[in-house]
Amino acid sequence: MKPPVDTVSIIGAGAMGAAYASILHTMDPRCVTLIAGGERFERLSREGLIVNGKHYPVPVVKPEDPRPPAGLIIVAVKHHQLDKAVRDLKNSVGEQTIAISVMNGIESEEQIGDAYGMDRVLYAVAVGIDAVKEGNAVTYTKQGRIFFGERENGVITGRVRRVQELFDRAGIVYETPPDMIRILWWKFMINVGINQASAALRAAYSVFQESREAQDLMESAMREVMALAAKAGIRLTEEDIQNWYAVLAGLSPGGKTSMLQDVEAGRKTEVEMFAGKMIELGRRYNVPTPVNQQLFETIRQIEASYLSKTG
Repeated sequence: MKPPVDTVSIIGAGAMGAAYASILHTMDPRCVTLIAGGERFERLSREGLIVNGKHYPVPVVKPEDPRPPAGLIIVAVKHHQLDKAVRDLKNSVGEQTIAISVMNGIESEEQIGDAYGMDRVLYAVAVGIDAVKEGNAVTYTKQGRIFFGERENGVITGRVRRVQELFDRAGIVYETPPDMIRILWWKFMINVGINQASAALRAAYSVFQESREAQDLMESAMREVMALAAKAGIRLTEEDIQNWYAVLAGLSPGGKTSMLQDVEAGRKTEVEMFAGKMIELGRRYNVPTPVNQQLFETIRQIEASYLSKTG
């Protein structure tokens, strides 16, 4: 009988990582730890996390610090930070450790698995959380839910059940769908649409709740994902787009996607993981991706307007 999951290490204290850290800290302040190095370690150790106006003094450890392995690792970094984050997890991984990634994209699980073994990795996506980070303060009105599990979940495995039990204790909303790879592609389709369109238009969720023009841009990028998914053997349908609109309708109108938050803060975006990946897959499967090509060029130009000033 494997032990319950009672310790969690989170790498990535952005909007999503901070939100989940606060929920776990509320359940048990001793159960959750942040992994951070350099200036982030100093800042998080000094300031803690501010989530929905409340201070959470979550303990912080450096990647090189010796420590007992975590029961669960949550990876919540940006795409361009993943290589380093995977290395920084080394001292948190043990025989019983389970890792999930709530990152965007469709490849982070394999990258973590390449380093530590897929027997320690579950697939996961977070959908419907409207967390926004401004300075060191994170706010959210909707927790959304984490979809997670094995590639296929016809039978719930022991390690999935252990994480389910932890999430039940913490009040983290989750679902374990029968086909996680399809869900990963569904979330990828959502992100390719809403994240990139919001960054290109500098638009909050309210614009996509109300504007048909904004919705058309979002949907046209999403339908290119549908065409590529079919070539990859993944079935996405118009119903999946409508299911996204049901989620979108419940988000805070003033909420912003992670990519729009990056643009407004003058940070590198994840456009390579979205439009860049779409262009790569389009070439592989001989599927045109003109909308994503245009979004790639537009967002790279937006990035250049501020990254060139910061070096």
